[in-house]
Amino acid sequence: MSAAPSDPSATPDAPGSGVLLGPAEVRELAETLGVRPTKQRGQNFVIDPNTVRRIVRTAGVRADDVVLEIGPGLGSLTLALLETAAAVTAVEIDDALAAALPATVRARLPERAADFRLVHEDALRIEELPGPAPTALVANLPYNVAVPVLLHLLAAFPGIERTLVMVQAEVADRLAAPPGSKVYGVPSVKAAWYCEVKRAGAIGRNVFWPAPNVDSGLVSLVRRPHPPAAGVRREEVFAVVDAAFAQRRKTLRAALSGWAGSGAAAEEALRAAGVSPQARGESLTVTEFAAVAAHGPRRDGTPQRPAGTPGDRNPHEERST
Repeated sequence: MSAAPSDPSATPDAPGSGVLLGPAEVRELAETLGVRPTKQRGQNFVIDPNTVRRIVRTAGVRADDVVLEIGPGLGSLTLALLETAAAVTAVEIDDALAAALPATVRARLPERAADFRLVHEDALRIEELPGPAPTALVANLPYNVAVPVLLHLLAAFPGIERTLVMVQAEVADRLAAPPGSKVYGVPSVKAAWYCEVKRAGAIGRNVFWPAPNVDSGLVSLVRRPHPPAAGVRREEVFAVVDAAFAQRRKTLRAALSGWAGSGAAAEEALRAAGVSPQARGESLTVTEFAAVAAHGPRRDGTPQRPAGTPGDRNPHEERST
């Protein structure tokens, strides 16, 4: 039985939007569900069909992709992804939105409903997903948790080859910043551990409801086939990164003294890695951070062995995250 005409999720032929959700459909659907976008969860719903199709196109979504979407909201981007991808798994924390989205997909794109999965969970907590492993991540990330969510998913799901996320423009700049940039920092280095990162466009405020008070940007991340360095664990590298940027105005000799145990030990690790002790974290590439980690103390306090020395574990046994 078809849904009643008054149900906005059942109007696939809305002018200008096809199966997608336009401004009127988004607002009507939200009103029907009693949904009010909240700042607490960083909710700003995309209301422009052209924008979501542009996102799918820019992401390079293929017909064989299994796409992971975070924070699908009312389903604007979800529907566009389902038009192209083999399957979509959406993770939604909001009770009302999670309950409503499967019905919206069935009403507006019934022939693809079997290829859609909804996970009602906090994206920061998920470690596994139903169905085939995701090959792509495409999302309008909640702006208040965008970086931790992105980094968690890249670590938890190594099969994600390509990512395109929409985030606050300032965050997009930080993620894609090169060494030496004023906004280069922890997000830049950690994202670069997993992927080649670049800005992929800007998004205007008027495509959202409610319109945010900040500009938005697209960030493209393509998974590296291997980590930037072998013989050192991601956690060890990230510990150096965190320490370096916790006191980013200090030289690395000073900033890493706590991590290494002393300023002298930090200087020894830096020189062994070919990095000046007077440099600052903002000048180092992710590969240089890895080199410093490889020559620093291990978690148990014992010195690192240079990569490749007898007794080192096989780096190919490591997961590439």
